[in-house]
Amino acid sequence: MQITKRGFAALLLLPALPASAQSWPSRPVRIVVPTGAGGITDILARLVGQRLSDRLGQPVVIENRPGAGGIVGTEAVARATPDGHTLLMVFPSHAVNPALRRQLPYDTERDFAPVGTVSTVSLVLLVPAASPARDVRGLIELARRERLTFASVGAGSLGHLGAELFRSMARIDLTHVPFRGAPEAQTALLRGDVSMFFDTPITALPMIREGRMRALGISTTERSPILPDVPTIAEAGVPGYHVTGWNGILAPAGTPPAVVDRLSRELREVLAEPEIRSKLAEQGADPAPTTPEAFAQRISADLRRWTGVIREAGIQPD
Repeated sequence: MQITKRGFAALLLLPALPASAQSWPSRPVRIVVPTGAGGITDILARLVGQRLSDRLGQPVVIENRPGAGGIVGTEAVARATPDGHTLLMVFPSHAVNPALRRQLPYDTERDFAPVGTVSTVSLVLLVPAASPARDVRGLIELARRERLTFASVGAGSLGHLGAELFRSMARIDLTHVPFRGAPEAQTALLRGDVSMFFDTPITALPMIREGRMRALGISTTERSPILPDVPTIAEAGVPGYHVTGWNGILAPAGTPPAVVDRLSRELREVLAEPEIRSKLAEQGADPAPTTPEAFAQRISADLRRWTGVIREAGIQPD
């Protein structure tokens, strides 16, 4: 076969293409989870990581790097070689930390290449079984008569900000009481030490079924499949209210677009598998396959939204 001068020139350009885009992955892929083992983010990373490993033909290793609200692990990935072999599983704190910290060792948007969203999750507004509030409107009326408190699993957590948004939109006063984790917050709610708590449905479900807690509303725009009889907060008394938790995968900025695109396609295929969808449901999560562009938009929108909520609540950055 005869090669023309133009064809020969084109062949000379081939080596200039990023090698990682042609041969990726050439070794194990690491997914950094910026939280401890056993939480929902860690569980989802391991679940998705195993299926990605099967599809990519390379081991996918989960590395837990907790600390500083996710900042420690996130910084490690921001500084990693952008070749597609180091990824980051993030959650809403990624879009919250810029408003809570005076300085971050990375730029939340510029230093990462979004791959795609993995899942979304709702929150459920809980009160103790002994609370006189029988529904969302009743809770709002109670807050206008009495000084109410709300638990959270720490300043800047999704439950904390969800409660601050609820306070603002319902035009009531609430006092924040942070705890180290969900078990401590749940115990305080059961004892009546706090008036309300935004928890994940899957975590709260046993105590709701036992009648020890009352579920008043779901934070998302649609009802939860786990609690189908519980109305959304928007339909129960605070129109327009919605809070959605999520998990997603990022790569370091500069990762070859071809690698990001393949990763995103493989992730969407994994999330379409019935077994994966079933296992996500067991964790109270809904599969949320998206393009890199859609995930970038979600992060940007959450960053703007939570920055406004934090400023309105008077929460001072550290």
